[in-house]
Amino acid sequence: MAEPQFVAPAQVYKNLVTVSVGKANLSVGKMILLGVLAGCYIGFGAHLCTTVTTGWAGQFFGLCKFFGGAVFSVGLMLVVIAGAELFTGNCLMPLGLLERKITWGGMLKNWVIVWVANLAGSILLAWMIAGMSGLNNGPIGTTAINIAGGKCALTSMQIFFRGILANWLVCLAVVLALTSTDIVGKVFGVFFPIMAFVAMGFEHSVANMYFIPAGLFTKAFEAATTGATQSALDALTMANTVRNIIWATIGNIVGGGGFVALIYWASYVKGSEQK
Repeated sequence: MAEPQFVAPAQVYKNLVTVSVGKANLSVGKMILLGVLAGCYIGFGAHLCTTVTTGWAGQFFGLCKFFGGAVFSVGLMLVVIAGAELFTGNCLMPLGLLERKITWGGMLKNWVIVWVANLAGSILLAWMIAGMSGLNNGPIGTTAINIAGGKCALTSMQIFFRGILANWLVCLAVVLALTSTDIVGKVFGVFFPIMAFVAMGFEHSVANMYFIPAGLFTKAFEAATTGATQSALDALTMANTVRNIIWATIGNIVGGGGFVALIYWASYVKGSEQK
């Protein structure tokens, strides 16, 4: 009899409690190394998204967004399948906290170290691609500036609510990947929610740790500003960069920790040992 290729939701969320314990107990060195890798992996997906969405005519706006989201999903595939520590995925750790398997200190330590490491990896990749390699010369660089400037022009509340929506779907992508016991299932589990959140224009803090610095580096170092909109150039400042990433982070915590971890803990995990 063939082994099942699908893990039931109730078991997945119970498994995530154990995963949370493992993440809380990681050494600082591993959190840093795996966090830097995750920042780079999400950055790879973001740069691929920037490249693929370059050169589309206005009438193909919807298709452009779809294909951008489709290729961006490679970033989370690398995180989930190859292995890395991604802050937004770790917003599922409240499952372990609610079950009293980890402490607030253990969870917050992981979040802070991994968030900083994700930022370092994202900026490193943005510097390599947009600052040193010349890959953002020309129209791709123009797209990078317009994407970054568009994100910086959002209001704080827009970023916050888009952040909630983004990590709601990102954490569901992690859950869907964990329901599968084979690589193909994990790829498809990641693909659809990630494609959806990017295509719909939500705000992911770690993605923005690449997108916005890539725009800043391009604006500073590359001859790519000719085609960028003036509004994007004006909005693309360090102050707006910090504001975007902070509000996206807060929204991501609410989206992943509240709309996924908390609700599904109450639905599937709470009191299950007594049933």
